[in-house]
Amino acid sequence: MTDKKPDANLWEGRKNSAANWFASLRDELCTKLESLEPEGAKFERKPWRRGDGSQDLGGGEMSMLHGTAFEKAGVHISVVHGEFSEDFKSQVDGAQEDPRFWAAGISVIIHPSNPHAPTAHMNTRMVVTTKGWFGGGGDLTPMIDAARTAEHVDTQDFHTAFKSACDRHDASYYPRFKEECDKYFYLPHRQETRGTGGIFYDHLNSGDWAADFAFTQDVGKAFVDIYPQIAARRIDMPFDQADRAAQLKRRGRYVEFNLLYDRGTMFGLKTGGNVESILSSMPPMVSWP
Repeated sequence: MTDKKPDANLWEGRKNSAANWFASLRDELCTKLESLEPEGAKFERKPWRRGDGSQDLGGGEMSMLHGTAFEKAGVHISVVHGEFSEDFKSQVDGAQEDPRFWAAGISVIIHPSNPHAPTAHMNTRMVVTTKGWFGGGGDLTPMIDAARTAEHVDTQDFHTAFKSACDRHDASYYPRFKEECDKYFYLPHRQETRGTGGIFYDHLNSGDWAADFAFTQDVGKAFVDIYPQIAARRIDMPFDQADRAAQLKRRGRYVEFNLLYDRGTMFGLKTGGNVESILSSMPPMVSWP
């Protein structure tokens, strides 16, 4: 990528490649999660369009699952474009001098039924203003305190998958993006992290668009590979009411983060995104003891 957009045909090709990739990743993840549903629950897809329909501003497709293994899972894709509002353009890199933007991505949130199975989040995206970049990452949120350690096998396996994806591209990526994740997914009012981390990156623009896209693809593949494995070994574990209470309490902290600090939530709402899709990250049941 370069700071100034190259010719339109080149960028149209890049946009199409990214949007198609996000859609194919959505398909693969939905298939894997459905395979873990003992009663055959399936994702239901629902398209949406941005704006009032008077002009083409893009849109997306929600995929929602309410099953037995997964109490609620959302795997959403979007391709949107238009102009940032006057007050929001100053907050977006490259939009100050020209408010026009294009953005595509995949956003994933998974809330398993079993308290021993960790909640997980992943998203990757491509954004173009007068500049262009990739962003994304994934993080794990165990519900049970005993699993909320760096030494726990779920945390170890999750981080190993992302480290492997990072190391294939740049040895500095994993420590750098892990630190970014730890800083970002932190609840300052609780003085605690949201979960056991992962990686998080934004404004990735190395000067080589193909390399940045390849890295973003590997991040998505890493999540689609490792998370279903982690879920599969937890979704049938026995649990009691104390475990369920701990899960609902931890989900409450998840809500607090998404409503108070999450940049993706703010970006979606500020750009006229689909509210149902944006807020589908909210857990189906929570408690604040």
